Amino acid sequence: MQTVASLTTMQGRARKWRAAGIKVGFVPTMGYLHAGHMSLVREARRRVGVDGKVVVSIYVNPTQFSPAEDLSRYPRDLKRDRRLCAAAGVDLLFTPTDAQMYPRTGETAYSTYVVEESLSRGMEGAARPTHFRGVTTIVAKLFNLVLPDVAVFGAKDFQQAAVITRMARDLNFPTRIVVAPTAREPDGLAMSSRNVYLSPAERAQAVVLWRVIRLAQSAARSGSGVTSARLKPRLIRELEALPDARLDYLEFFDPETLLPVENVIPGVRMALAVLIGKTRLIDNALL
Repeated sequence: MQTVASLTTMQGRARKWRAAGIKVGFVPTMGYLHAGHMSLVREARRRVGVDGKVVVSIYVNPTQFSPAEDLSRYPRDLKRDRRLCAAAGVDLLFTPTDAQMYPRTGETAYSTYVVEESLSRGMEGAARPTHFRGVTTIVAKLFNLVLPDVAVFGAKDFQQAAVITRMARDLNFPTRIVVAPTAREPDGLAMSSRNVYLSPAERAQAVVLWRVIRLAQSAARSGSGVTSARLKPRLIRELEALPDARLDYLEFFDPETLLPVENVIPGVRMALAVLIGKTRLIDNALL
């Protein structure tokens, strides 16, 4: 496995691969990798085959964090990440820096951003108003550098994957977006780099996100015609029964438009964001 930090080197490699007809699978990450990330790497390899190239990027993107969020303490361990990628058969690890991705020219700051204006409005977009502008900007830049045929994202960040899929379509990126299933711990907690923040007591409480999703799935499949207005208070009580859990949002929505729905029926999707202590966790699932 090769490790590349230079943007020009990365793009040069990608151009050579494309000219040679070599397929490229791409997994963009912010590092501190776990088994969920490795499942995305395996999917990228499956898509491009043994003769293709799999690229993983590790970059903690500052533009998707607000000033009050956890950019400075976001977990980082590049040596460990490099070992995991090498063991998983990654061909190239791309590790750009802030100065490269958001350059200044003299006194002129970086000032060009990519904005999706429909799917990014609700849920994470409402809770974190500048978040998706940072996500779409960095992913667009990475697509231009890696030139992937296929890019793999996890379903845990369902809204993010939907926004990126729309961006790729609208801006004519020749990249197929693949959304792989959420990887979970044995007790159902969605795998996340932020799980490392949780104390043992908080970790025990964090499984409430999956428990609430399972309750909603049972309600949707019961055939009783439950509405969002009736179901939400029941689920919120389940969350509020825990000492360290605070709800940010809980939404039932159409998986195509991401707009809220009133009738909670099979085919609807649910998403929620919950603070467990100081750690903000998100999850979602099809009901």
